[in-house]
Parts: sequence; structure tokens; C-alpha cells
Amino acid sequence: MEIKVLKDILSANDQIAQKNRALLENKQVFTINIMSSPGAGKTSLILETIRKLKNKVSMGVIEGDISSTIDAEKVKREKVPVLQINTGGECHLEAVMVNRALDNLPLDDIGLLFIENVGNLVCPGEFKLGEDRKVLILSVPEGDDKIYKYPLLFHLADAVVINKIDLLPYTKFDLEGFSLALKGINQKARLFQVSCTTHEGIEDWTDWVLSSMQRRKRTSRKKS
Repeated sequence: MEIKVLKDILSANDQIAQKNRALLENKQVFTINIMSSPGAGKTSLILETIRKLKNKVSMGVIEGDISSTIDAEKVKREKVPVLQINTGGECHLEAVMVNRALDNLPLDDIGLLFIENVGNLVCPGEFKLGEDRKVLILSVPEGDDKIYKYPLLFHLADAVVINKIDLLPYTKFDLEGFSLALKGINQKARLFQVSCTTHEGIEDWTDWVLSSMQRRKRTSRKKS
């Protein structure tokens, strides 16, 4: 019975996620679901991306947290539309939460939407939101073993961002070993090495974001 209930929950979520995706595609909004454990640098990466691309594409952000508006306030200072979702205890965002948020965002004025998921390396992987891309951030201080402990998100990710690489000299993080492990469970995922402190690797990341948007546009034209 518990398995059936779980399937029912995920099925209902997927149906709403499809509605979200249809709406976002109709509005020509490219959407990235950013996932990581707490403190890995989701908000920092989003802020760096906004600063790098603000003259190239209009952006918006949905901030997911259990409580508070701390991250949303940081994003607001960059003068982009931002909406806070407080889950009140849930360890992930669900499609219905995002659906309500979309009703309150100026989608006609947004080309690129970031959804910052709740900090967690387990739950977000099960719940589709209607995104175009899933991006997973892992920070150097967390250790290279997280790919073995929490493989699902690494398997599902379209891109994996190793953040805080400025701290590599002070840790035992094995970049080469991690890269090989990632290829072993996810051949398609792009791997980026960045530092939101020194800005190293940010341009490679933002180039991928822009090229991903262009590929989606070409695909949409072919469908129409």
C-alpha cells in the first residue's frame, strides 16, 4: 500500500509538471532547476549568472526554502523578478508549488527562469517541476564521495557544477576521480568547475546556459 501511495503522489506531481512545462514553453521561458545540499552555493551561482547575463537575457528566480526570505532578498537586489516558496518543512519543491509561483511571475518578460530547490541531495530528484534542465551543485568542502552516497541526483543531472574550487588546495577532493565516477553513472552530464568567489569557470557555465537556451529554441521551431 505504501508503494502505491508513493506512485500516486509522483504521478500527480508529474501531471502538474507537464502543465508547467507546457506553460513555460508557450511563454518561451527556459527553466533550470538548481539542486544541491545546503550551503553548496545555489544562490551564489544564480547571482553570478544574473550579473554575467543581465545584458543578454531577461531572468527570473523562484527561491525554495523551508523558511525565510534571505536568498530571495539577495536576488531582489539584482533587480530581477523573484518569488519565494517556503515549504514549511518539506525537503523539496513540488510541481504544484511551482505552478502557483508561475501565476505570480511576469513570464512574458522572462527568458530564463532559475528554480532554486530546497537544499537536499535526496528528495528533489523524485519530483519533476517542469524544468528544461536539472543542474546539481557539489561544493569542494562536501567531499568527492557524495556521488557514491547520493547517486540519483548525479544520474539525473544535465550538468554538475563543482563549486568553491578555490578551496581545492585545502582539501582532499579528487577531481579526476570524481569526473570518472560521474561518467560511469551519467554519460550526458556536463561538468563545470567554478568559484563564485574568484569567478573562475563562470563564463564556461554561462556559455552553456546560453547555448542550451538556443538549442531549445531550435527544437521548438522544428516542432512548430
